[in-house]
Formats: sequence, structure tokens, C-alpha cells
Amino acid sequence: MSNLVHLVRSIIAPLTRTRAFRAAGPILLPPAERALKWLSRGRFQVSAVLVPSLVLHSTGARSGEPRDTYLMYTPDGRGRAIVAGTAFAQDRHPAWTYNLLAHPDASISVGGRRMPVRAAPIEAGAERAAAWALIEAQWPGYRAYERDSGRVVRLFRLQPLT
Repeated sequence: MSNLVHLVRSIIAPLTRTRAFRAAGPILLPPAERALKWLSRGRFQVSAVLVPSLVLHSTGARSGEPRDTYLMYTPDGRGRAIVAGTAFAQDRHPAWTYNLLAHPDASISVGGRRMPVRAAPIEAGAERAAAWALIEAQWPGYRAYERDSGRVVRLFRLQPLT
């Protein structure tokens, strides 16, 4: 099964780096994720068909209001999740990254199960290189979003608190 998933990812990954996907993805994917969440009572995500996915439950950096964001994540092999603020290669950081910088204590839902986490930015150096290697092993070419955006993508490690 993992060979099939890897094959499908390697076919679909280049499509996600096209201008058309980058234009349509931010518009079409969030409503699709919310609809499937509602239909499945939070157990399934559209993005989870191809990659491990979670819902990040954070606190708004300025508003203090609760925010939910659907994200791909990469397991780091130590029970933690790595998330990347690629924002479909847009030239600005996604709002959820500001939320985690302001309020690192958050929670995530994976497969309908919610757990508290603490977010820590992954800065430059070997740790960042290792995180990108894990991400790209899961989704080939994903780091191209960083190059194409013209900014350093924010990476976070989400450490479970339970």
C-alpha cells in the first residue's frame, strides 16, 4: 500500500506546484475540508487521502479568538508533528504561523482525536534541514513552495503535552 501511496504522491505532487493549483487551492480546499469534517463528524479530511493531515486549533494572534486550520503534517518519528507555513507559495506567511508565534500552546485533531500541543519554531541549521528532508520524503518537491514564495517558510514542531 505504501508503494501505491508514494506513486500517487509523486504523480500528484507536481500538479500541486502549478499556478492553477496555487490559485484554486486556497479557495476550494478550505470549504471542502469543512464540508467533509461536518459530514464525517471530524474523522476525515480531504487532504488526508494523500498525506497525514491534522486540524490545528490555535488562538488568534491579535483577536484572541479560536482558529481552526487544516494542515498537512509530517511525523518526525518521535511522536511529534512538523508543519510548514507554505501558504500555497504565497508571498506572505499564513495567519496560523503568527498565531503559533504569539500563542504556542494549541491543540491538534488527528482522525477526530484532539490533543494539546506546544509549538516550537524550527530555525536554521541542521534541525531545519532534517525537517525539510522528512517533509520532502513524504511529499516530493514540497520545499519548492519556499523557493517560489520568495520567503523563508516557517516550520514548527508540535510537541504533544499529554
